[in-house]
Amino acid sequence: MKKIILSLLVPLGVSLGVSGLAFAKGDAEAGKAKATTCTACHGATGVSATPNYPNIAGQGERYLIKQIKEIKSGVRSVPEMTPFVAKLSDQDIEDISAFYASQTAAKGVADPEKVALGEKLFRFGDAKKAIPACSACHSPTGQGNFLAGFPHISGQHPAYTEKQLKEFREGIRVNDGDSKTMRMVAEKLSNKEVEALASYISGLQ
Repeated sequence: MKKIILSLLVPLGVSLGVSGLAFAKGDAEAGKAKATTCTACHGATGVSATPNYPNIAGQGERYLIKQIKEIKSGVRSVPEMTPFVAKLSDQDIEDISAFYASQTAAKGVADPEKVALGEKLFRFGDAKKAIPACSACHSPTGQGNFLAGFPHISGQHPAYTEKQLKEFREGIRVNDGDSKTMRMVAEKLSNKEVEALASYISGLQ
């Protein structure tokens, strides 16, 4: 199992290192003013009232910068966001990301009936299917890895997490780097496993 995890983590680290993303700390106060157009979908502090839109409060700054830039460039396709990010400068993106990163992350509740399977996959993976533990990159509590750019996923809406896992599985979302780590993992997950993981992740504290 350790070999499986290492084989996925090493190339992912390399892909992040050569992505060309230079991490720069933004101004959270300036970002608050610039984020007014984001509130309709993501809420005033980055906690969305609509499960189709992600909670981004407390998300890693580096991760947010990467996603916004890739949505702007078209590397990641999110049509509903494209008009809002098209005119953002790099400084705008860094400031907005700093603002949301400074906010308190959302908390969710897991479906008790899905906890057992979700916890098993998140904490231990599935050696028979060559699925590594999600906690290896996202931490045991789902807080992610700020420096590595691995996202904070605890407290996320289950519907949103399900959608992302399925889009990675189906090759709709492809911005997980040259290592294709998320695509490699997601393609081995059944719908039942995706739903269990999404629910368990939502309830992580």
